[in-house]
Amino acid sequence: MRAPGRGALLLGAALLLLPVSARADAVAGEPVVVSEAGFRDPAERMVKTRLSNGLVVLTLEDHTTPVVSFQMWVKVGSRDESRYTGLAHLFEHMMFRGSVNIPPERHAQLVNSRGGRTNAYTSRDFTVYFEDVTSETLPLVIELEAERLANLDISEENLKSEREVVLEERRMRTEDQPMGRAMETLMALTFQAHPYRWPPIGWRSDVERATVAASREFFDSYYVPNNIVIAIAGDFDSEEALDRIRRTFGKLDPVEVPRNPTEEPEQDGERRATVHFDLRGPVLVAAWHAPKTGHEDGEALDVLSTILSTGRSSRLYRKLVYEQQSALAAQGGYWELNDAGVFYAVAQVRPGVRVEDVEGLFMAEIERVKESGVSEEELDKAKRQLEVMLVNSLATNHSLAARMGREVATFDRVRPLDERLAAIRAVTRADVQRVARTYLKDEKRSVVHVVPPPAPEPERPGDET
Repeated sequence: MRAPGRGALLLGAALLLLPVSARADAVAGEPVVVSEAGFRDPAERMVKTRLSNGLVVLTLEDHTTPVVSFQMWVKVGSRDESRYTGLAHLFEHMMFRGSVNIPPERHAQLVNSRGGRTNAYTSRDFTVYFEDVTSETLPLVIELEAERLANLDISEENLKSEREVVLEERRMRTEDQPMGRAMETLMALTFQAHPYRWPPIGWRSDVERATVAASREFFDSYYVPNNIVIAIAGDFDSEEALDRIRRTFGKLDPVEVPRNPTEEPEQDGERRATVHFDLRGPVLVAAWHAPKTGHEDGEALDVLSTILSTGRSSRLYRKLVYEQQSALAAQGGYWELNDAGVFYAVAQVRPGVRVEDVEGLFMAEIERVKESGVSEEELDKAKRQLEVMLVNSLATNHSLAARMGREVATFDRVRPLDERLAAIRAVTRADVQRVARTYLKDEKRSVVHVVPPPAPEPERPGDET
């Protein structure tokens, strides 16, 4: 299931549920855009500004609550790495280690002490930094973000400190977790050429050996104004914010941004891998190649994944967890990425049950869709669930800024709510069956089993030396 956005601070979700006339009165003087479903799309009031150095700034004023979300979308992720994997994620940490004029960790302290919150995350396509603050703190946030872009302290001391943090994070989240090991192996199996094959946190050996010179080169190549989208939503004055951004970010020089040219070749047969891990219940994960974000089949794949795995009444959960009681959890989903997509399947096998048996049940449910399709009731329910999730993504300033930043960084526009809702409603039973048959082919899948290591063979008489 595609994530519609990350929520944070309350914008006033009740505004979305008011009658149309009441909503028009709620924000006096502002143009009101209402979708066919009766929901007002705040992003229709977004203003897009491009500075002379290529920096894109998206502003959306909403004075309902005294809260503003500032997000900086840097168009760099693990797909942009070459010599050392993990650099994009490493800089997510390095950006909090201080600059020429700001001591280490002071950035977060200045924001937190004013009642705000700041954090960041790295994906295969983006690195995102955000601050959710009250309106009077926005000028400080702009100054702080511009400062660390212009004067980040990329020193051996800081690199060493954050390297250790990242390696510990990798150990805890991936190396010591069966699901982490499973997904890392699955992506490396699914993508054999494209950089999506390596994890955003990086391979341990690369993180251990990344140099200051390589780190500076990476930062200077991607942390540039023409590779950044700033999204601001909430209670602030757009002109004042833009003026401050021009005076700070406007000083930065653009550069030509390098991109990894590698494309994934067509998969020509099923791929399998087994990971040995000390655990009681095995883990099953599988993946099929799917279209990249924005593809016309995206909504049909979303509907398919919702029918298969959203909620306890979904097909996979009902079959594997309730009826057969062979799994503790089962789900699947369509994961959109900028260069490609993945339709994935995950099952946590009940202890004492063979992972091969669960895989058989799992794939049988997918075959049912391919052979017999889905019911009208299943289709309608899935479409309603997707509509609700989409509308709920408009409920906070943080999620609005995230939506603007992600969409413009990806498509150079924000897709209107009406367009998204219409695409969901247009999905038919035939569409769901067609995408299942098109993308979920046996010969195009990759499968990983995480199972306990085999028991050692008993010693035979005469083996002793």
